[in-house]
Amino acid sequence: MWNEIVAELATVIERPLQFRRAEVVAGGDINEAWRLRTDQGDWFVKLNQHNRREMFEAEREGLLALAKGIHVPSPVVCGVAAGSSFQVLEWLDLRRRGDEAQLGQQLAQLHRLSAASFGWQRDNTIGSTPQPNGWMDDWVEFYRERRLRHQFDLAASNGLALHDTEPLLDGLNDFFGQRKVVPSLLHGDLWGGNAAYLPDGSPVVFDPACYYGDREADLALTMLVGGFSPAFYQAYQATWPLDSGFERRRDLYNLYHVVNHANMFGGGYVHRAQTMIDALLVNISA
Repeated sequence: MWNEIVAELATVIERPLQFRRAEVVAGGDINEAWRLRTDQGDWFVKLNQHNRREMFEAEREGLLALAKGIHVPSPVVCGVAAGSSFQVLEWLDLRRRGDEAQLGQQLAQLHRLSAASFGWQRDNTIGSTPQPNGWMDDWVEFYRERRLRHQFDLAASNGLALHDTEPLLDGLNDFFGQRKVVPSLLHGDLWGGNAAYLPDGSPVVFDPACYYGDREADLALTMLVGGFSPAFYQAYQATWPLDSGFERRRDLYNLYHVVNHANMFGGGYVHRAQTMIDALLVNISA
């Protein structure tokens, strides 16, 4: 397999490469992650089942879009070799700590990149779950149908008992009032594990689930898992202040990710999702 991947990589970068070895590295719950060593440098390789090539192609498109506003590992080539789909990215020497204020500033600037509607040019995945991104002109309708209802329907098909989802879907407009949402380019899965830093402290993001949506959805997720320092949020606010009422919508946006985790992993995520639904319904009736 590695010789096949190296051969495709060499064709793309237009120089000969000699495979030396591959080493397992940390890479999350969805893919196998490897450091591919060649005679002319190292590369980061993600492996998954053979039918996951489209997932990697969508990730590649997302990385290329994000690169317009923030540093990402450059995607090189993806394909299928020896029954496994693969994605080859440039190898970056990353650290867990760095300039979080710069990350906050760059994320706000990234969110200034806009589109005419909400969605993305193709469907992609959130974790391993399909994420539908068909274009819609109305943000609340997009979030209702493409995000929450999609996850609720998956939960029902998985036999997960989530109650009172329809009243929540019916009441979504209550969270927005007269606020006008502008389509922003989103990372889509930005938590602490999907950001790191180069040796000079500058930020890098990866593993996107991109689409054009409400920028608050990106900010909300940063507060759900992993978290960032106060400097990150202060820099974001200084660059592009959030609208009033964000705190009320934060759990609404994070519900999408919690239900997705319930669909992927079950367990306590189901109870957590129901607790969030119950609290959001109280917020609607208040």
